[in-house]
Amino acid sequence: MAQAEPRATLLRERRPKQHHRVTFVELFFDLVFVFAITQLSHTLLAHFSTLGVAQVGILMLAVWWVWVFMSWVTNWLDPERTPVRIMLFVMMMAGLLLSTSIPKAFDSRGLTFALAYVAMQVGRSLYVFFVLPRSETGHRNNFLRISIWMMVSGVFWIAGGLADPATRLWLWIIAIAIEYCGPAMRFRTPGLGASTMQDWEVEGGHMAERCALFIIIALGESIVVTGATFSEAVWTGTTTFAFVIALLGSIAMWWIYFHIGAEAGSHRISHADETGRMARLAYTYIHLLIVIGIVVCAVGDELLLAHPDGHDGHSGIKEVLAMIGGPLVYLAGVILFKRTIRGHLQLSHLVGIGLLIALIPFGAMLSPLWLSATTTAILMLVAAWEAISLGSPAAAEASADPHTEATSA
Repeated sequence: MAQAEPRATLLRERRPKQHHRVTFVELFFDLVFVFAITQLSHTLLAHFSTLGVAQVGILMLAVWWVWVFMSWVTNWLDPERTPVRIMLFVMMMAGLLLSTSIPKAFDSRGLTFALAYVAMQVGRSLYVFFVLPRSETGHRNNFLRISIWMMVSGVFWIAGGLADPATRLWLWIIAIAIEYCGPAMRFRTPGLGASTMQDWEVEGGHMAERCALFIIIALGESIVVTGATFSEAVWTGTTTFAFVIALLGSIAMWWIYFHIGAEAGSHRISHADETGRMARLAYTYIHLLIVIGIVVCAVGDELLLAHPDGHDGHSGIKEVLAMIGGPLVYLAGVILFKRTIRGHLQLSHLVGIGLLIALIPFGAMLSPLWLSATTTAILMLVAAWEAISLGSPAAAEASADPHTEATSA
């Protein structure tokens, strides 16, 4: 009698050093987050105050967290399997509800946002726990821990959704703090202990590609904002120059991340001994700074195109914060990312950060047009410096030493 074949699982089939491609259904899922990023930038522009920045910051942290956790899940589960696809489609529906709630999340749609978010975080984690085969004890316990953590934070999300806006902010800060502490504490849970780094091993090339594609989503939103705002503006020499400056800024940000960083990161994590540790630091935590920087830059581009001459030739506090703060956060995120994967604090990026900080006291003296032109020039300087000093991505990877602490490029 022939031996019965083992029951198929929903896990990806893994081969050593093999790079699984990002599937079409994963890209389709990401379309929801194109809309979410647009909602975030428009909400930040409409509520650009201390309170507004804090509120949008919480929403940004939540959007990134729900997306990056899904990327971990599709790194383990096979999106080509029908049950996994159906789970992704259900998550898309909840994600679209989440995204549409963003502009009024601290107003009339707080409970809707909270319920959609908790449903995605808890529902996805429990789904993975139940579909994993019992032989995958480490992964099953890991997702049981995650589910418990998400349920605890979910209490604060839902309580915040029911509370008044002022109380809601503090309850949601507690909720997001719980979730961001989870991976760092390896989801330590009474009775289950903490997960091991082996429980977090990923297919590195896939994780790197997923996060790189999210950077494309964020940059794409910036370009959409630039094009949409310019199409509605009166076309003059000034607005056309502003349009060119905004587009060059997006190109410079793309170059800084993708010319060397993205490929080097994919290569390094694919050959790392502890892929889970690198994915947690470089791609789960640090990439958030890069995305925040791009979103803030998109707000700066919209301010630029709406009023390139500013107020009597000067920039207001919003313009200074967006046009300098966006590139500053972006470069800080990129240099930390490249430090993690290459072992260097790159001199070109350090100089760029220093120039942006030095520009802050003089920002209000310049018009938005010339302030944006200056920050764009700094980004282009960083991109050109790195490209010339390091050459091709292959040469940069060959020269990288993960144990080196010296500055380079």
